[in-house]
Amino acid sequence: MIKLFTKYLALFFIGGTIYVSIEHIWRGWSHWTMFILGGICFIALGLINEILDWDTPMILQMAIGCVIITTLEFITGCVVNLGLGWDVWDYSQYPLNFLGQISVRSSVLWYFLSAVGIVLDDTIRWKVFGEDKPCLLYTS
Repeated sequence: MIKLFTKYLALFFIGGTIYVSIEHIWRGWSHWTMFILGGICFIALGLINEILDWDTPMILQMAIGCVIITTLEFITGCVVNLGLGWDVWDYSQYPLNFLGQISVRSSVLWYFLSAVGIVLDDTIRWKVFGEDKPCLLYTS
């Protein structure tokens, strides 16, 4: 149980760090809540391969990842931006946004970044935690 907790805590910190780093590169700043959101998103991306078969096409995994991240971003935005008024982000200036918390533009970005997250999670689980070698990515 402790080993499982440690693994998911490590994946959470990796995901949170990556998410905040992307935000710093993309818009020049971030917020501590994005670290939490990033950690949760990374764990959720990793669970796609834990729930679905290994032979699930990457484009389907990416679509699922996009929906997961967009949903988590919407929930987080409703809490931190609309509920608490912290104004961490506002997508209302973009076309096809919903309540200024999510937009098609950001969802397209999440679709492509999901592939990176899925592959990174698979690689970390294999190399660091000794889980199964990702059969679709690493063939010998």
